[in-house]
Amino acid sequence: MTDSPATSPAGPQRPDAPGALDPEVLRERAVAALLTARERTTLLTDSVDDNELIAQHSPLMSPLVWDLAHIGNQEELWLLRDVGGREAMRPDIDGLYDAFEHPRATRPSLPLLAPAEARSYAAEVRGRALDVLGAAPLGGRPLLRSAFAFGMIAQHEQQHDETMLITHQLRSGPAALSAPEPPRASDATTLPAEVLVPGGPFTMGTSTEPWALDNERPAHRREVPAFFLDTAPVTCGAYRAFIEDGGYTEQRWWAPEGWAMVREHELTAPQFWHREAGQWLRRRFGVTEPVPADEPVLHVSWYEADAYARWAGRRLPTEAEWEKAARHDPAAGRSRRFPWGDEEPTPERANLGQRHLRPAPAGAYPAGRSPSGAGQLIGDVWEWTSSDFLPYPGFAPFPYREYSEVFFGPGHKVLRGGSFAVDAVACRGTFRNWDLPVRRQIFSGFRTARDA
Repeated sequence: MTDSPATSPAGPQRPDAPGALDPEVLRERAVAALLTARERTTLLTDSVDDNELIAQHSPLMSPLVWDLAHIGNQEELWLLRDVGGREAMRPDIDGLYDAFEHPRATRPSLPLLAPAEARSYAAEVRGRALDVLGAAPLGGRPLLRSAFAFGMIAQHEQQHDETMLITHQLRSGPAALSAPEPPRASDATTLPAEVLVPGGPFTMGTSTEPWALDNERPAHRREVPAFFLDTAPVTCGAYRAFIEDGGYTEQRWWAPEGWAMVREHELTAPQFWHREAGQWLRRRFGVTEPVPADEPVLHVSWYEADAYARWAGRRLPTEAEWEKAARHDPAAGRSRRFPWGDEEPTPERANLGQRHLRPAPAGAYPAGRSPSGAGQLIGDVWEWTSSDFLPYPGFAPFPYREYSEVFFGPGHKVLRGGSFAVDAVACRGTFRNWDLPVRRQIFSGFRTARDA
């Protein structure tokens, strides 16, 4: 996901969230979401020393200390100044943490807050923001209705936590993070390779999810012909067959731009893979290990996903196909919030929130499967789709154009479903991620489809 700007411009009115939601329940949910995000931010920034916080571990990423202060600056702009009407705490740093003013590669050269100062600033902002949340009337202004501004900021912080986790993956040196292993797949050997998703209309997007972002709105009807979809994301073992069959040396499988990328960078495998003594190994958060055959493949670009699908005689699903497979309940004739229903994610249903530092094996989380029978549609890996990032019919930017609108067009491809690095607050059946088709450092995988 792209960075958010560091300004709070006025924007058009956001579509109303449903009036039936209890404001006090949403207030409690907002407090919990903000506290959960800050615990994760603290883990990601306290697990390395100050030298690593200020270092740029890749020109594709910001120094971790920039993300930390940017999180605080966004919270100050939206929750203290805009929602709370309070005087600016640090107007002098607004420009430093404007993501559109300073590309990631140039941020280390800025006079950024030092780690201790960034921590202190973010903590002071948070304390004041919780005071604002406790007193705010959750109604009236669109930003206040359904506690939207607070949910937006919790999602923003979690998105930057995912970005910081990517930086941890890119950094060199010993492991700084640890987590338990994900559950195994109990019935993977008996699962069908693909499921049939019947044709017909379904409701895509949402007009009722209280914290849905502008690009998820509004709900609208889509007609999708019948298609087959992989039951689980493509695994490392399946992708290895593509490599060993000369996938990276056969131009016919690749889009022209993808083939140019392969040739220019001499690509032979997903990012972080290398071959040693006849075995494929990978580096994962400072640990070198054998590539697990049954785990969804990770760190592949859209071009690599598209080439694999062509090699396999299949294709990437469209965004509408992905969402229908994930949300449509044919028995009830409606779209669910999540593949398993309307209930919030749990550890038994999906691999989310950095609970584990890797995807679960293909076929895990049977409790999270959709009515179509497809599994792991939420969590584990972001899934590339064939679709360009475009607005839905009736789209209205809110609360600022730079969140979604400026990225619409053929330059960005849509990813769906979230990854193990995504928190539940920023992941739902309607959530849309997007990125450049060359991106490989993100926690991206894919599954394939074919016409019925």
